Amino acid sequence: MHLVALAWIYVVLMMALAEALSPDGTVLGAVFTFLLYGLLPLSIVLYLMATPMRRRARQRAQAQAQAQAQADTISAADPDRRGQTPGDAVAPIGKEP
Repeated sequence: MHLVALAWIYVVLMMALAEALSPDGTVLGAVFTFLLYGLLPLSIVLYLMATPMRRRARQRAQAQAQAQAQADTISAADPDRRGQTPGDAVAPIGKEP
């Protein structure tokens, strides 16, 4: 994908150079040729082709956030992470028999 983009920029750069150096061409025409034939369409195509990659990254981030939230709720219920039910922190005061 990047090789095709690089080749397209090269072709458009050569078109703009030919526009600028021709006897009837202008530098302003060369700039517009480079922008309107090169950068604008190429940026749209690269954005559209990267959509699945952005979607996967977003889903991966959501799954990681969900796993982190689940881990936080587990660690809040079991602070020492031993898997045992917590007992009383202070022994109750009672009468001796």
